[in-house]
Amino acid sequence: MSASHSPVSTGSPLERAVRIADEVAAVWADDVDVKARFPGESVQALQGERLLSVAVPKELGGEGLSLAEVSEIARALGMRCAATGMIFAMHQTQIYSLIRHGNTDALRSFVEETADRQLLLASATTELGIGGDVSRSYCAVDDLGGHLLLIKNAPVISYGEYADAIVVTARRTPESQPNDQVLVVCRSSDLTLERTTDWDTLGLRGTCSLGYILRATSTPDMVAHTPYDDISTHTMLPVSHVVWSSVWLGIADAALAKARKYVRTAARKQPGVSTPGALRLAEVAADAQQFADLVEASARRYDRAAAENERSSDFEASAGVGFSLAMNNLKVTASRSVVDIVGQAMLICGISGYRQDSEYSLGRHLRDAHGAAVMVNNDRVMAGSANLAIGYRGTI
Repeated sequence: MSASHSPVSTGSPLERAVRIADEVAAVWADDVDVKARFPGESVQALQGERLLSVAVPKELGGEGLSLAEVSEIARALGMRCAATGMIFAMHQTQIYSLIRHGNTDALRSFVEETADRQLLLASATTELGIGGDVSRSYCAVDDLGGHLLLIKNAPVISYGEYADAIVVTARRTPESQPNDQVLVVCRSSDLTLERTTDWDTLGLRGTCSLGYILRATSTPDMVAHTPYDDISTHTMLPVSHVVWSSVWLGIADAALAKARKYVRTAARKQPGVSTPGALRLAEVAADAQQFADLVEASARRYDRAAAENERSSDFEASAGVGFSLAMNNLKVTASRSVVDIVGQAMLICGISGYRQDSEYSLGRHLRDAHGAAVMVNNDRVMAGSANLAIGYRGTI
């Protein structure tokens, strides 16, 4: 997917992202949805504006944005095309994991390369037979004397065929326990993907999240030294929950914008009359504001934790449970909120929101919104929170 790129145009990262959202993602969103195809136009535009590397530190060739700033970009993209937003979000999750835990010279160089060439990163963390539990793997790293071999039967690898590299979880060795996992970077040139499923879903169709048998080679210096359990707890899961929720917030923004436009049009037809839709709009706008505040606060919570961890290695050990509970709560609450807000917007727009051929159509937004609860199933997230909450004595 990588290519040569023209110089970045003017504007902040968010301003550049909004232009892409309005001028590219919005134009192709329906076509991407109908055909369940990769949003290549939008991703190429993101690469052209060097937005795939915005979270990479400046000394490694990026722009060093905070997660709060990255989440604003995900929100803007999600408002116009949820698939584009999710691909951006999932890529950034891998970037953050490598920035914070890519503790070999080769991985540091790889992060620099991702910024320079605007490489697109995917991930393979789930595995057939473990029920969506990313904390265990059957797949193992087999060291064949200086090069590594991995074979993973993954039920989902989002946009895997379009990525320049896939970040894979596997057992440390063939003799390791299922939860003794490491994170391995595998370049697309060193792997094959054998399709095992198709991708014909209700929503989020452009993420192209097919199942594959992944066969890959890599080298020992492309394996993060930090155990995957630590990477997942302190970076991958909280970052994913923040950026995913930001995309879902963007979907809610889009639905609310259509509802607001519908109410304004109706008001012009009946000046001075407060319609039922106007009252419902005020109520759902309040819900949307709470949703936005939650996402923004959670992003800032992560940024504070990351900054504090730079100063004190004990921070995550002392505050880890409360932090994890808060991030789990974000995921579950956000995935419920987006469905409710889009549903309320459809009630405001009435049959116009229900129709597929209307400017107020909310069908794609509602279908995309329902994907939120099953991206790492809410029941699994809450089961994890239940285990954490039993012995937790602090405050969120």
